[in-house]
Amino acid sequence: MTASIESNDTVRTRFAPSPTGYMHIGGMRTALFNWLWARHNSGKFILRIDDTDRQRNLDEALGPILGAFRWLGLDWDEGPEIGGPHGPYFQSQRGELYQQALQKLLEAGKAYYCFDTPEQIQADRAEAEQEKKNYLNIRRSLDLSAGDIEERLARGDAHVVRFLVPRGETIAVDDAVRGHVEWDTGLISDPVICRGDGSPLYNFATVIDDADMQITHVIRAEEHLSNTPIQLLIYNALAQPQPQFVHLPYVAAPASKEKLSKRKLDKYRKNQQFRKMFEAADRVFPQIGLASSEGLDPVMVEYYERIGYLPAAVLNALARLGWSLDDKTEIMSLDEVVENFSLDRIVKSPAGLDPEKLVSFQTHWAGELPPEETLDRILPYLQKAGLIGEEISSDDRSYIEQVVAALGDRIKVFSDILDYASFFQSDDEFAYDEKAFKKRVQKEGAAELLAKFKEQLATVEPFEVDQLDKLMHDFVEAEGIKIGDIIHAVRVAVTGSPAGPGMFDCLHLLGRERCLARIDRALSSTH
Repeated sequence: MTASIESNDTVRTRFAPSPTGYMHIGGMRTALFNWLWARHNSGKFILRIDDTDRQRNLDEALGPILGAFRWLGLDWDEGPEIGGPHGPYFQSQRGELYQQALQKLLEAGKAYYCFDTPEQIQADRAEAEQEKKNYLNIRRSLDLSAGDIEERLARGDAHVVRFLVPRGETIAVDDAVRGHVEWDTGLISDPVICRGDGSPLYNFATVIDDADMQITHVIRAEEHLSNTPIQLLIYNALAQPQPQFVHLPYVAAPASKEKLSKRKLDKYRKNQQFRKMFEAADRVFPQIGLASSEGLDPVMVEYYERIGYLPAAVLNALARLGWSLDDKTEIMSLDEVVENFSLDRIVKSPAGLDPEKLVSFQTHWAGELPPEETLDRILPYLQKAGLIGEEISSDDRSYIEQVVAALGDRIKVFSDILDYASFFQSDDEFAYDEKAFKKRVQKEGAAELLAKFKEQLATVEPFEVDQLDKLMHDFVEAEGIKIGDIIHAVRVAVTGSPAGPGMFDCLHLLGRERCLARIDRALSSTH
């Protein structure tokens, strides 16, 4: 291992996920903060994979993590696929380094082989609990001679390697977010740092990796603060310089102080703010050939990519989870965040994921796109849903552009276009909103009015928005009715939905023949 950090002015941060098969939105926020601090200081961002589960298909499990980084445009300077001077960057390939460090600790008497059985340890814990004392290891194995230990190891006796915590000391850290924190080593049990099969445990391996990779700032979730004293003791035992620790507030569920967790999806479906996101997934994903949100949910970064958010919007939202420039600035590009990012603006309190704010970020950044790019991001949803073909003529593209323009800010995320599928379906294929059809078309007198309006619609010239608007208002006046008595029936008849673009935009977009055919279908369905 390298004995000193690269240089005082070279910031090196890292993100070290376990390959779980998905990228958690909270983990992505942690990764982003590491990336931002490295980029702000013209330093290096390292991606390291803690792949201790050797049974898992690594490529399959790692893919969504790397995919999330690529989608958001967050590059890494060292790590998978690109290598670097401190590799390998997979924990499973770094066993030799762990064994070297372990031998160093054993030879220095700072770690020891422990042969206590699980039953002995459980009895020790029960005794400490009965005496209302803090549990500490009895350290029976320290009484064994070198010969006894060698004999037991040769015999294959079950054992672990524990770190020998020095008693009667105070270990402290000056955390960039939490401030000065102290621990009494007299209250800390000797942690297991290596299993009997030679595999290292987290608190040991992460110190070896961070030291070897010359990490200057360990920026991670606050749940790791409790791991810090053990890690500090290991740094000291190996005579390694300590990095600056930065423990971030956890990401909370919407309108909650509870940590966002994939294990609580059923609960989130009942959350008023989160429920809409699940409903959108249930509605959209099957149309584009994906499983419902039970397989891809708002806790995962991939959800936001698949449902049609912009990377800029998600990055803006993630940057504001626990960090702010000031008390008023919300909209920030990634470049602006990099320029202004500082550790002293990170807060201690939980950072709540706010779906409504995320939509506001999406609305802003989508509004910055030229119409051509907006259309290019919408087209794949129509294609995957089978609403348009792979080959798009100039006339088809022009029609889709008109529909998108008419929808305006009704399209929040790009998959919202699927809520208006009737514009792209044949006149006998689109579905009616059953509740709206019954309320607007099947109510008493509605069919007669609709039939009369259809007759005038068949002859109006030109078939343009202004003339259609005038036609309906003249019709309302001539019939002595309220506009609501006819306009809602027409909308449901020609689009199948009670909501959408302006009514006269809808008629113009669909054209005379399609509108007449759709009204005929609606009228036939009232019998």
